[in-house]
Amino acid sequence: MARVEARMISASDNWLRVRWRVDGVSKMIVPPFAGKGRADNLWQSTCFELFMQPDGASGYSEFNLSPSERWAAYDFTGVREGMTERRFEREPTCTMRMGTAMAIFDAELPRAQMPDPPCSMGFAAVIEEQGGVKSYWALAHGNSEQPDFHDPACFTAEFARTRAA
Repeated sequence: MARVEARMISASDNWLRVRWRVDGVSKMIVPPFAGKGRADNLWQSTCFELFMQPDGASGYSEFNLSPSERWAAYDFTGVREGMTERRFEREPTCTMRMGTAMAIFDAELPRAQMPDPPCSMGFAAVIEEQGGVKSYWALAHGNSEQPDFHDPACFTAEFARTRAA
């Protein structure tokens, strides 16, 4: 894997749209289509993750999104503490587009079921490659020797409240 980039594409009253671009995908394993639905342990294969922590809060939310179209959403009261399933009435949409050298993964998450801004955001990815090789990507990593996407030091992107006109 050569590089992974991630960003928020847009936020409307209805949807939060996010994108990951993965370069160097010749050996990447893409989980097969499984249909929409909640599933745990998506991080055991190629998976894209979004963390959102409202400003001033110790709790945060985690969203796991798979190219298989499976997804998961959790709330935490603190770093890896107090995990509960986050309720979703409308499922996210996940779309994977593969090329020979790069891939694009887009996700649309229903805004009504997401934390309200302002929030710190962490974009992350687990990329599985042939031979059981896994790499862990994030906008930033904390000081731990092992990757820990739950470390607030990884939440370096901002989702700001929009100003009324």
